[in-house]
Amino acid sequence: MDELEEIIYKHALLNAIKHKGSANPKAVMGSIMSKEAELRSRASEIGPLSGKIVAKVNALSKEEQKSEMEKYDVHVETKKHSKKVKGLGELPGSHKNVVMRFAPNPSGPLHIGHARAAIPNSEFVKKYNGKLILRIEDTDPKRVFEPAYQMIQEDLEWLGVKPDEIYYQSDRFEIYYKYAEELIEKGKAYMCTCDSKDFKELKDNCKPCPHRNNTIEENLKLWNEFPEMEEGQAVLRVKTDIKHKNPAIRDWVAMRIVNQEHPKLGNKYKIYPMMNFSVAVDDHLMGMTHVLRGKDHLANSEKQKYLYNHMGWEVPEFIHYGRLKMTDIALSTSKAKAGIESGEYWGWDDPRLGTLRALARRGIQPEAIIELMKEIGIKMNDSSVSWKKIYGLNRHIIEDKVNRYFFVPDPMKVSIPLKENMIIKRPLHPDYLERGERELLFDGEAYIPKKDFKDGLVRLMDAVNLDLKDENASYHSSSFEDAREHHASIIQWVPLKDNVKVKIVMPDASTVTGLAESDIKELKVGTILQFERFGFVKLDSKNDNEITFYYAHK
Repeated sequence: MDELEEIIYKHALLNAIKHKGSANPKAVMGSIMSKEAELRSRASEIGPLSGKIVAKVNALSKEEQKSEMEKYDVHVETKKHSKKVKGLGELPGSHKNVVMRFAPNPSGPLHIGHARAAIPNSEFVKKYNGKLILRIEDTDPKRVFEPAYQMIQEDLEWLGVKPDEIYYQSDRFEIYYKYAEELIEKGKAYMCTCDSKDFKELKDNCKPCPHRNNTIEENLKLWNEFPEMEEGQAVLRVKTDIKHKNPAIRDWVAMRIVNQEHPKLGNKYKIYPMMNFSVAVDDHLMGMTHVLRGKDHLANSEKQKYLYNHMGWEVPEFIHYGRLKMTDIALSTSKAKAGIESGEYWGWDDPRLGTLRALARRGIQPEAIIELMKEIGIKMNDSSVSWKKIYGLNRHIIEDKVNRYFFVPDPMKVSIPLKENMIIKRPLHPDYLERGERELLFDGEAYIPKKDFKDGLVRLMDAVNLDLKDENASYHSSSFEDAREHHASIIQWVPLKDNVKVKIVMPDASTVTGLAESDIKELKVGTILQFERFGFVKLDSKNDNEITFYYAHK
């Protein structure tokens, strides 16, 4: 049997011995897909083949199966009751001189999905005292949003990701040309002038392009003429297995013509490298030891291995992780950009977007995102993230740090006769009294939230107990014990005369308006605080008439 059949045979024997001599084809297939990562692209071939081999194994007696296991050195793994690995775990392969990279496309600022790659790369490099490279992959002029060059670095700074070196692929075209020519000279790439539809038909039928066997001299001649050609007239292809089970792998494109001005390069070049070519060249030249990428790049990793082997380069460790799924959030950069241009969103930090700058504007801390990504890890399974999880992590970080204040949404006036004014002192934080107090004057008149104006007894926090009825208020008592005895609701309030107008922008871009205690006027823009019984907010802007906050979460 060939190598693939032997692998399936071993998995079938192992499954059979675990299940009283009877292997299950689906279980065998699952075992191969789980443990033989390099074979996942051949699933369509393995499925039918495993069915035949499982039938062969099941036809053996248990004694024969055991004998075959000894022959092929197959052992049943004993279960180890080890603790579940927390965090990112260990990188495969050598941990000496680790070099990793974060390589975004400058189509817009970073969103929470980008953090899925940026944070593990950064954390692993710190763990192994390695080097982190930021590589801006801007070889597709159609996808370059020029302000993103600066925005990406600002977002990484907020996230605490500090690259050791920064490269722009648009500065490296001459390098790509050099290696493309070298590949042609090795006979491992060829110039293809087929119509794209004709090539696809050939490729899909495992037939070679008629130009595949051109001489090196013929390919170099066409390569030198390449800049004079029109878009779509020719491409440079890397030779692979023309009968590869995945058609996408077959003789993939390394270079093509793009007739579009580049935001950085202008019209200096018209021959542009494809992602798989430029990425593989750069990963080699920059000394990448580990390449961390989403599992949607499994085919790209296989494509790039062909280039590594053609050039005689050492292949880095490829690590693939699952997709990050998040509900009720816009993660698509292109859709966000279109929404901003149409006026649906007011900018890249619109609270409805999943950009890092939108999260930052709301008061989400970078440490919360870092902790989230470390918890998710780099497993192949897809991960679903809820806002509840992010809010929980963020609350844990800020709860002890931020001070408390009163805010009254949709304010409604209450008024009672009072013999003398009361100075109410409230701690800035109930668990950290050393931070001090703020003072509120209660002179018998105050604002309370309209939603709390219900018939019955309420207690203005730390002040007095009021009887509310038919939109009127009357004094009931002053002690907290009386309020507790009558099961009174305890509500926040602000003085009638000493307050400030507040607007709070909510996550859905709606606004809540109301009044807050006047001490917040002294706070700096960027301060995060908690409005009691309302939630955590971040001070966004101030003017003489109103202070604007962005809502974080409860």
